[in-house]
Amino acid sequence: MVTRIDQRLPADLRPVEFLPHFQRYPHGSVLVSFGATRVICSVSAVPGIPRWMKEQGKAGGWLTAEYAMLPGATADRCPREGGRGGPSGRSQEIQRLVGRSLRAAVDLEKLGDHTLHVDCDVLDADGGTRCAAITGASVALELALRQLQAAGELKEWPLREHVAAVSVGIVAGEPALDLCYAEDSAAAVDMNVVMTAGGRFVEVQGTAEGEPFDEEEMQAMLALARRGLAELFARQRQALAAAAD
Repeated sequence: MVTRIDQRLPADLRPVEFLPHFQRYPHGSVLVSFGATRVICSVSAVPGIPRWMKEQGKAGGWLTAEYAMLPGATADRCPREGGRGGPSGRSQEIQRLVGRSLRAAVDLEKLGDHTLHVDCDVLDADGGTRCAAITGASVALELALRQLQAAGELKEWPLREHVAAVSVGIVAGEPALDLCYAEDSAAAVDMNVVMTAGGRFVEVQGTAEGEPFDEEEMQAMLALARRGLAELFARQRQALAAAAD
């Protein structure tokens, strides 16, 4: 069994931590850490729904997400996103993934006349930022919904279940869970798995960087992902229970 760069075993997650109520003003917020990767996830509710929903006669509310890497998140400063150029193609792809993942967990009709804006800002990037963003945003989402419910702005509880995400890959010839940047950049296969707490897949993104991978390797990576996700769901529950105390 290969010991990894950070001395973890192949089936080990990095240390995971949630700090609820990290920001003062959003309805829900959390600072989530997957090892050295840290992401601020916040959820802000605003009255009204997008114009396209009104035009299509859709009932209920909406949830949308934005994702960005802060300039100091990487060893070499990355330019601030926004302005005339807008977010990078990578950031657009990730924010669409975050939005899809959270919408899979929410009954939008029960949101009423609300739009939930999910913001995920990467403070430090050491691999797995999209997975950390989804997992942290799921916690921030429940915190936001609790606040809306306490204010009497929800007639029914809209959250069906939590979602979480984790990376897996083939590193040094072996399946490995929750890749840090050094592993991710050298992995033969890189996969991100998004799942509901009920055990259903929301999205699986897998890419061979060199040699194609076979079904046996894919099943081994998915088994690792399920194991890691079970632990992440437990950590989410613990963070939410602590936030309620």
